Amino acid sequence: MSWWWAGAIGAAKKKFDSDNAPAKHHSVALVVGVTGIVGNSLAEILPLSDTPGGPWKVYGVARRPRPPWNADHPIHYIQCDVSDSQQTNEKLSDLTDVTHIFYVAWTSRPTEAENSDINGRMLLNVLNTVIPIAPNLLHICLQTGRKHYMGPFELLGKIKPHEPPFHEDLPRLKVPNFYYTQEDILLAEVNKKQGLTWSVHRPGVIFGFSPYSLMNIVVSLCAYASICKHQGQALKFPGSQAAWDGFCDASDADLIAEHEIWAAVDPFAKNQAFNCSNGDVFKWKHLWEVLAEKFGLEYSAEFDVKLTLEEMMKGKDWVWDEIVKEKNLVPTKLEEIGGWWFADIILGLNELHLDSMNKNKEYGFVGFRNSKTSFGSWIDKIKSYRIVL
Repeated sequence: MSWWWAGAIGAAKKKFDSDNAPAKHHSVALVVGVTGIVGNSLAEILPLSDTPGGPWKVYGVARRPRPPWNADHPIHYIQCDVSDSQQTNEKLSDLTDVTHIFYVAWTSRPTEAENSDINGRMLLNVLNTVIPIAPNLLHICLQTGRKHYMGPFELLGKIKPHEPPFHEDLPRLKVPNFYYTQEDILLAEVNKKQGLTWSVHRPGVIFGFSPYSLMNIVVSLCAYASICKHQGQALKFPGSQAAWDGFCDASDADLIAEHEIWAAVDPFAKNQAFNCSNGDVFKWKHLWEVLAEKFGLEYSAEFDVKLTLEEMMKGKDWVWDEIVKEKNLVPTKLEEIGGWWFADIILGLNELHLDSMNKNKEYGFVGFRNSKTSFGSWIDKIKSYRIVL
């Protein structure tokens, strides 16, 4: 399929500018979590006239009102809190034309037991509502992630993860994990409808665009760089030497969206779990140079004294408010866009965590991204929408 070779940095935007999709829709997508880091990419890519399985009509579901940076995507936006079963039924029970569900939503709670409960219920609320009323429903994509192989955040450093490179048929770790809960729910519900298929997608650290994402490391680092620039400070690397010098990998949000669309429409990809990463490796010291250049900053990395973004950004809310006001940025709060805890986990890792993309190639997916180029392109997009300096 030539389309999988056509995906490139910024390709969705270039196509969108000149796209004239026909009015009659072949497939109807329900994207749950449409303002999230991958949901936003799905909202951009699915409506394009050359997207496989299309032309697509797209419903997008999110808990909050539609943000301005998502408003130019040609989708039907539905504000709905899917953790509320009654609201989910009220808002989604009319979507009888849905053919594909892309479930890319999640929420965070203090413990993994609570995560399993709330994230399992959210998924179940959607499936319980849509499966019975959508006679032409064909496929459900569920996005989870690399914690499938590493365990939940609360147990990092306390349990032994699988040895990388991670491959899809590794057994589950014997610990609570809401990804396992979601997979069990997905399989149980799919089996109730004859002919309905599924796929599970496991990206690593995601490079993408969404100020609303709980784990958007690019937006978080851009906010940190903006504060450094505003205060005339160098861009200090707040992580480990292992992350600075070691090989890492990442998952581009547009690539993940393409991956999920591929699994949704390709008959050879049905009823499978797949990793999804860019297909290359990088070192954070090289990406740190890109970040510094994008913001016109000097940078440094010192490992004698441990730094964390959470500590460095404590009490900086007023600085961010000042930046937003002075530079006329999109109104945001630092606590909304600064996922310091997540950035500290990723940049502070002392062990390498890489996955294998071999199964994808064997099943026919050959999409890839240059991670360094991807990182820089998402910084450019975040700046172009005036989320940061």
